[in-house]
Formats: sequence, C-alpha cells, structure tokens
Amino acid sequence: MHYMLPRKRAGEGEVVEEESENNNSNIKDVTVSPPIKKHRISTTDAADLTADNKIVTTGDNSSNYSNTCVDEPSVMASRDVNHNDIDEDLHSRQLAVYGRETMRRLFASNILISGMQGLGAEIAKNLILAGVKSVTLHDEGVVEMWDLSSSFVFSENDVGKNRALASLQKLQELNNAVVISTITTTLTKQKLSDFQAVVFTDISLEKSLEYNDYCHNHQPPISFIKTEVRGLFGTVFCDFGPKFTVFDVDGEEPHTGIIASISNDNPALVSCVDDERLEFEDGDLVVFSEIQGMKELNDGKPRKIKSVRPYSFTLEEDTTNFGTYVKGGIVTQVKQPRVLNFKPLRAALKDPGDFLLSDFSKFDRPPLLHIAFQALDRFICEIGRFPVARSEEDAQKFISIAGNINECLGEGGVEDINPKLLTHFAFGARAVLNPMAAMFGGIVGQEVVKACSGKFHPLFQISVFGSKLQKNLEDAKVFIVGSGALGCEFLKNVALMGVSCGSQGKLTITDDDVIEKSNLSRQFLFRDWNIGQAKSTVAASAAVSINPQLKIEALQNRVGPETEFVFNDDFWENLTVVINALDNVDARLYVDQRCLYFQKPLLESGTLGAKCNTQMVIPHLTENYGASRDPPEKQAPMCTVHSFPHNIDHCLAWARSEFEGFLEKTPAEVNAYLSNPSEYATAMRNAADAQAKDNLERILQCLEQEKCETFQDCVTWARLRFEDYFVSRVKQLTFTFPEDATTSTGAPFWSAPKRFPRPLQFSTTDPSHLQFIMAASILRAETFGIPVPDWVKNTKMLAKAVEKVIVPDFQPKEGVKIETIETDERATSLSTGSVDDAAVINELLFKLERCRNNLPSGFRMKPIQFEKDDDTNYHMDLIAGLANMRARNYSIPEVDKLKAKFIAGRIIPAIATSTAMATGLVCLELYKVLDGAHKVEDYVG
Repeated sequence: MHYMLPRKRAGEGEVVEEESENNNSNIKDVTVSPPIKKHRISTTDAADLTADNKIVTTGDNSSNYSNTCVDEPSVMASRDVNHNDIDEDLHSRQLAVYGRETMRRLFASNILISGMQGLGAEIAKNLILAGVKSVTLHDEGVVEMWDLSSSFVFSENDVGKNRALASLQKLQELNNAVVISTITTTLTKQKLSDFQAVVFTDISLEKSLEYNDYCHNHQPPISFIKTEVRGLFGTVFCDFGPKFTVFDVDGEEPHTGIIASISNDNPALVSCVDDERLEFEDGDLVVFSEIQGMKELNDGKPRKIKSVRPYSFTLEEDTTNFGTYVKGGIVTQVKQPRVLNFKPLRAALKDPGDFLLSDFSKFDRPPLLHIAFQALDRFICEIGRFPVARSEEDAQKFISIAGNINECLGEGGVEDINPKLLTHFAFGARAVLNPMAAMFGGIVGQEVVKACSGKFHPLFQISVFGSKLQKNLEDAKVFIVGSGALGCEFLKNVALMGVSCGSQGKLTITDDDVIEKSNLSRQFLFRDWNIGQAKSTVAASAAVSINPQLKIEALQNRVGPETEFVFNDDFWENLTVVINALDNVDARLYVDQRCLYFQKPLLESGTLGAKCNTQMVIPHLTENYGASRDPPEKQAPMCTVHSFPHNIDHCLAWARSEFEGFLEKTPAEVNAYLSNPSEYATAMRNAADAQAKDNLERILQCLEQEKCETFQDCVTWARLRFEDYFVSRVKQLTFTFPEDATTSTGAPFWSAPKRFPRPLQFSTTDPSHLQFIMAASILRAETFGIPVPDWVKNTKMLAKAVEKVIVPDFQPKEGVKIETIETDERATSLSTGSVDDAAVINELLFKLERCRNNLPSGFRMKPIQFEKDDDTNYHMDLIAGLANMRARNYSIPEVDKLKAKFIAGRIIPAIATSTAMATGLVCLELYKVLDGAHKVEDYVG
C-alpha cells in the first residue's frame, strides 16, 4: 500500500510523521528540491519506516566506515546531579511539551552516540539540551578540515584531534547537569548494554546488523537507531524492540466535553453543549464524571464511542435501565497505550514494506534510495572510500553496484534504477551539509526521546553545489530577525554554510531581549554566565567562534514602525534575503509587509512543542505570509470568566486579570494621579464616563480604605480579599441566582456549561489558604514599599496575624446586576449608571484631593508587572492560589503551580529537536533562494 500525503500549498509546510497500523514495514519519503534547477535532486529523500521501525532517507556524512567500533570510556565530564529534581526555571518550555513523567524518564536515560561528525554533534546537542542523564560520545577518527563545515563544535585548532575528545568541552557547556563521557577505542557489542538507546551515524551495514541483532534480542531491548546524511540524502532506521510501549501517542491533552443530555437507549446518544466542538474520534475510549441522574456512568470505566459528530456521539452501551439523566457531567478521552512490534534491520532490509509519500511526484523515490544507501555501503567496502565528488567513473561503479542489488531483490526491486538520480547521489555522497545534519539531528534527537520516554509515536521504522553558489552564499546580505531558539540555530547553520563570509557579505541580526535561565534549554549558543546579557550580542559572538570569517553586526532593536529610522529604506533595499526567527504573529506580519514592499525573499518558520512548520515567501512566485491567517483564538465571554467559569483556563484568566488589576494597573493609576493631580482631574472630567468613575473609585479605595502602612495591614488586606473573592461574591451570586433559578424561557439557569458555586470557609489549618495570604500580603507590601518580615514564612506566626483580622459578616444586596451570557453584549449599558456622572466624578475628585493632602511628601506606589519565570517573586504563587481557590468554588479540578504557569503565562511549548528540524529545512531552502531561477514547485514548506 502507498500512503499519499497531499502537497501543502506553496509557502507552508511541515515535517510529517505517519505510522502503519500493522507489523509490516513502513517507509517514509521526505523530499526537498535541490537548489540547482537543472539537477532535480531530492534533498531529504526517503524514510524506510519498518512498521515499528523506520528508515528515513535524506542527507550526508563525510566520515569513513569502520569495521571496528568502540571500547573503554576515557574522559568524564560534569557533576553528580539528582535527576529526580527538575529545574522548572530551566526546563519550563520543555516541560510544557513532555510533562514531568516524561522528563523523569529522560533524566534516567543513558545514551550512546557513535560518530561525532556534523550529524552526531547535532544529535548530541539536542539530547544534552533535553537533559538526559548521560551521553557517551564514541569516535575513533580525528577531526579533518572537511569536518569544520558541518559541525559547530570544531575549530581549526581541533584538526588532528580525536573527534569525540574535541567535542567534549563545547557540548558539556550546553548543560552541566548531563554527564558526558567519551570512548575513542573499538566499541564492543557487550558495551551497548550500558545504554537505554544507541545511535550510530557512521557505521558499516555489516556492523549495523551485528549491533542491531544484539540490541533487538537484549533483555530489555536496547533502542537502536542508525542514521546518516549523504549530500542531499539522508536515512534513519529505528528499532525499539519487539514489544515497545508508547504510553502517549500524540502528546496532546485528553479532549473533554460538557454533557447536555444522555438518552436511555441502546446504544445511547450523548449530546454536549455547543460551547466547543468535540475533538473525539470514532473508536475513542472515554470516561464520564459529575453526571446527575444517570449515575451508573460515573464509575470511571472506559467506554467506547462511535458516530462522533461536532456536538454529539453514540455510546456503545445499553442505558435503557439506567437512571434518567438530570443534568451536568463531563466526558473525558482516555489515552490508551499502544504496543509496537519493531522489525530488526535484517528483516527491514529484505522487506522494507509500505512506503509513505510526502510528494506525489516522487512515488518511486523511497525504494530506490533504500537501494542507494546499501549500494553506497558496498561501494565503500569494495573501494575503501567514498565516491569522489563529480567523478563519472565512481558514479558508474556506484550505479552498477545498485543495479546488482536491485536484481538480487527480484520482484521486490524497482523497475527503473534512475541512473541520473544515482549519479547525483554518488557526486554528493562525501559531503555533509550542515542544514541536513541539523534537520536530521532534530529528527533523530526526537526519536531518542521517544525511545527513552514512550511519549509520542516513533517513526515506525562544496562538492554538492559548486563554487558559483558558494560565492553567492558568501556575498549574501542577510537579515535574521530574532536570536532566540530559532535564531541561535539559524546563526549556527549559516556560519557553517559560509553565508555572509565574503568581502561583499554581511549578516545583520537583531533582538531586543536579554538572556533568561529558561532560554538555556533550547537556545544553545547561550551559557549560564550570559544570563542578563543581550541575546543578539552573545549569539553573534558565538557564531563568529564557529566561523571567524562571518561578517556579522548585532543590534538590540525591535523591528517595527518605531525603528524605521534604523531599518530604513536603504537597509531593506540592500538585503539579499530575510530570515524570520520570531515568536509572535504581529512582528511576523510587519516583517512580511516590509519584504513584500521591497520585494525581498522571506524565509519563515515556527515551532509549537513537537510540531514545526516552514514557509518560503519568494517574490513573484509564492503568496506572502500575511496572505492567509489562522483563525483567532476563541475567547471566553467576560461573564464566563468573571462569574460562570467551567474550566481551569477560565479561573486562570480571571486570576491574571485580578493580579494585573490590583498590583499593576491600580498602582499605576495612583501614580498617574499623584504625578499631576490637576491634569489627571481634567482628563477624568472630560471623559465623564463609567471608566473614569471606575478609575477614580479604585484610586480612592487604594489610598483610603485599603491603604497599607504596616505589614499587618497587608495581611489584613489579603484576608479580606480572600473573603471578598471566594465567599462574599459567591454568596451574592447564588443569592441573585439560586440553585433552582430559571431563565426567562423557564429553562434551569444553572444548566451546562454553568457550574453552581459554593462559598469557601477560610481556615488557618488549610495550607493553600495560608499560601494565598502569604503571597498576596508580600506583593501588596511591595506595592507600598513596606519591608517584608521574616515571620511571614512561619506558618504559625502568619496564622496568628491572620486571626487578628476582623471579617465583617456577609449581607446580601438586592437588585445587584450580574452579567450573564444573555446580557454580556449589553455589559456597557448595564454598567452605566443613571446618576449624573459629572457630579459623581467631581465628588470623587474632591475626596481624592483631601486624601492626597494626608499622604507623605513624594509618596508613590510600585506597580508590579507580571513575571512568570522568576519562582522567587510570588507572582505565580498568587495567581495559582487565586485560580485554585476559584476552581474550588466551582468544583473544577485544581492545577499545580507549573501547569498554572503554562496557562496563565501563555508559555509556548518548545523543544530543541523541533527547532533544529525547522531551521535545517529553512537553510536547505536558503540554498535555492541564493541560487535563484527556481520554479514554485522546487520549494518545500
């Protein structure tokens, strides 16, 4: 069977992974057109995925095969670390992708990487950044000048040194918590038992079979990966053993739905509210909870569903004799482990099985490349070297060997061995292109993560271009916008490619950000001693250390309308190409518009967790980035966030809004008033609206009723906030809308997705209550410049301070207007009172002036801006406390501080492997852009 993947529109692409559902092998073909149009070579060609194994074909490696491989560990680096302790500051973005359990499995994994040329260095970099327990580098060869163009860890001073030893220091700098050792002698297969996963980048087929047999039959099996890149072709083979368990196939959060009704039928029809479309699939297993009436379904038993529609599905169960559904209920997807049966390499070579296509025009490519890599191995064994670049004699010898292999396959062979393609394969087989190494380094690094963690479904099984193009690379004027994770990878790639290294070339990079600790797990050009320094400056310096010929200028300017005096018309007109390395859509759209106006090629890419995409914007060939937009993210109505939350996201959105309101916006308004009272008063009188009244009321409340002069005042404020948020407001809401309330149509008011809330009872014996008080009082003290006493962190002393607070009894108010989903659109009119606004504003200003006269001279507050990545500042403690107390009100499952940080901090999940894949693909396209004269179909992504 052939799996045909639809071709993505020009300017949009992604690395696609597919898997077979049986035990036959599955071959994946990833194709990228080469830069020289008359030589239509496939760049990332062919993945042999054996049902549970995969061979991906694409790339280059300039190393020599060796019939012997490994032996004793010689050099050890790093320090002992407790790998059960996850540094959440460092790994926060990675934790958002993998989760704690997967990270713990990674921290316990020992990895061997054999072959430390360009590809081996890229794989090692990604795994060390991921934080595995140990990485052992094996290589018996020495650094050659040839290696400097493919590996960022080597310099001219390393030529003649052992490759593993020469790699050690720079790789260790990436993460001191990873133990890195080297082996420089022959590798025995028994040594492989020390590792959970082994990766070979430079090994003969004979040795591969020997090692793979040992790993496949070992108990427990050792995950085995063989990979290589040859010019514009590459291959990856994975064998994780005969019974490999994938605990989480896609890494996504389980989908959920809010139930609206369940029928008493066989099978039963389950309908959900139309708040959000269901994302279930036929055959999914689900569990039910919180159902009132039909309580038989609340037993936690997984049940299969079918006939899934946007807001309903059929339950494969007879509910005829169950209780009658009344209301409520949550349905949640159950993620099932999957057991994969990987074939060993011997079986995969004989029976590669099904092929997965990513390009309709190259359906015959995977089986041919499967033969080509075997032919290359035999050529090296017979001749003792790689084919010489551009040697017709060697190419003919290579084609002859490939033909013999094809004949031996009989009916399993290909009809046409395509001498032209094989000639190009032979011409570039000696070369290692860094973009290919980077891309495959990302793919293989991610496969190792899968092997060690069971997270995500695994892959189930310049001699290339010539001197003219190299000259174009060297003289290119390139603008890289951003020097974060993507920018670091791009800088490393272009430095190794020789971009902007000529007398006419120049690379400009800009980024207005500084380095933070959380950057270090992905942005590999930075070290811990760079924290606080400008990203662009440090990254540029690191790139020059990779290639001293690089002509680079580092700027610290944001690219936007406000900096057009820096990035003026002359700047844009002189550019050859622009590479975006940005993390937000608005900046991307601005750069896209400038490139469109000045007719400059734009290479765009992005990552989201384990996913990545690339887009090539070529003048007069493709659409521009802004020509199509993703649909806007769905925003919950304000009434839902403020009064009727039904998931933790709503609680966290409310918590962050409250944090910014009383810790940032109100202090800022206070300062604005105190800085120039008359001017502020005039502005409020001119506005004379509800917003002006609200601002003045908040300022007056802050400086009068809630003014803090001692830390005990701050504790009092925090305790009364708790009472207001989680007791009084809930009691008022349920007083206005009792549990049996109905709508104007007679339907129950508290029907899904609304959840009926219950007020909390404050207790000094509840740690979460005291944690909230501590965080709130500390931050309140910060806004007033009040010193924080040490006793606040003592539970008993804090409890005593809280017990001093007198909390008034709640008195319900009649006629309170509370916005509902039905009235949300009329919120503005509801909030506008009938009293004369001007009179109210004048009264408030009079009270404020009187209050101001009682303040100390020069009094100002300190607004606090939310900072999610500092775990010592109590920001996330307060937001998590606010959200979880509110969730407790509404019987919504609570979350820990880390999960709260992901959601409230709007953290974008990110891992080094996805970044490497995306940037590698983009830099392969850069060859084509700088070569010119290409058709739209030559570009991928």
